[in-house]
Amino acid sequence: MSTETQPAEKTKGLGFANKDGHYRRQVSQFRNAISSKPGAEFPPDKDRYHLYVSLACPWAHRVLITRKLKGLEDLITLNVVDWYMDEDGWKFNPEVPGCTPDTVNNAERIREIYFKVNPEYDGRFTVPLLFDKKQGKIVSNESAEIIRFLFTEMDSLIPEKYHVDYYPEKLRPEIDAVNEWIYNDINNGVYKSGFATTQEAYDQNVYQLFKSLDRVEKILGEHKYLVGDTLTEADIRLFTTIVRFDPVYVMHFKCNLGMIRHDYPNIHRWLRDLYWDIPAFKDTTNFEHIKKHYMISHLKQNPYQIVAAGPKENILPKDK
Repeated sequence: MSTETQPAEKTKGLGFANKDGHYRRQVSQFRNAISSKPGAEFPPDKDRYHLYVSLACPWAHRVLITRKLKGLEDLITLNVVDWYMDEDGWKFNPEVPGCTPDTVNNAERIREIYFKVNPEYDGRFTVPLLFDKKQGKIVSNESAEIIRFLFTEMDSLIPEKYHVDYYPEKLRPEIDAVNEWIYNDINNGVYKSGFATTQEAYDQNVYQLFKSLDRVEKILGEHKYLVGDTLTEADIRLFTTIVRFDPVYVMHFKCNLGMIRHDYPNIHRWLRDLYWDIPAFKDTTNFEHIKKHYMISHLKQNPYQIVAAGPKENILPKDK
């Protein structure tokens, strides 16, 4: 008799939906910030902060893009986990191309860092994780808040050419409004569709997802970016979902009412402009990690762990 683990047995872990069939993302528990205000617990400092990420994770990807856009790569050190996530969460595996060991805490898994900081921690062991090497504390594990304080709070340590605020005060109401429905319907909508365990939950979320993609398409038909002609936080937050859409979400999460490259020409233009013209977007995108993570780690969605061959090109050149 074969001892190989069968698909039905493998799928015991990583079940994300609630009993009603709907997926609901947990709230991040570490919500502090780097701040330049006098007396701040986490002031701006060179080589003090360390970032743990997965190249597969869209939430971590936001922070990687921001780190590069802001010229913070020499100030905030970085470790990258294995693309494979099992029942015990993210692990370090420097033998996998693109991955590193934990050079700060010497942990084998991300969960060890959470427990080192708080032995009673009872949340999920997520990335990105921003760690203060001086105090041995977690600053934040909330990507939306990390990118926002990195936009300005380290500016005293970087050249003036990087003093760009991607959340400018005059555009904040519009950025906040766009972020709200894009997060609910698109960023999280692909997960709510893919992790649904009832037809009702899937239908509710996948149709709303594509209604909101239609809404983005209209906006980008009138403007270069989501908020006028200025690159903002809203574009960074949406990019990490859209760049994964055709290679992963269409098939793996059953978000298959359309493809970006075939059905959304304005979004497709915007996506390729960001990817091919701004190095922070292309250089932080690793399609091998992305595809392998979703299709091998998510056993309930893909119990035989077969990685799809297509699309032939994960992202098309600008001239196609």
